[in-house]
Amino acid sequence: QVQLAESGGGLVQAGGSLRLSCAATGRTFSSYVMGWFRQAPGKERDFVGVISRSGDSATYADSVKGRFTISRDNAESAVYLQMNSLKPEDTAVYYCAAGIASVTTPRRFGSWGQGTQVTVSS
Repeated sequence: QVQLAESGGGLVQAGGSLRLSCAATGRTFSSYVMGWFRQAPGKERDFVGVISRSGDSATYADSVKGRFTISRDNAESAVYLQMNSLKPEDTAVYYCAAGIASVTTPRRFGSWGQGTQVTVSS
C-alpha cells in the first residue's frame, strides 16, 4: 500500500491556474500508475487524468484536455496536476490515486488521498 496526501487546492477566479500536489509514502512510488479524479457535490467521482509509471505518457478526460497537465517526480515520490484556464465547472474535491493499470475507472485504483478542494468563482 502507498499513502497519499494532496495539497494545493483553494479558491481561484475563472481563467486562473492552480497546481495540485500529491505526496506519496510507503511502497515504491514508481511502481504505480497515478491518477487524478474529482468529485463535485452530489455527483459521482470522475476521471481527470492518469500518468504512466515513468511519466512519459498521460491520458486526460475530454473536459480537461488542453487545460490540465499531469506530471510526476519519482525521485520525490510526488505527482502533480497543473490546472490552467480554470472554469466554474472545475469546482470539486480533487483526489490522487495509485493503481496498477492506466484506466479511468475509480474502483481500479487501490489507494487514495483525502482530497483537496478546488473552487473556481465566475
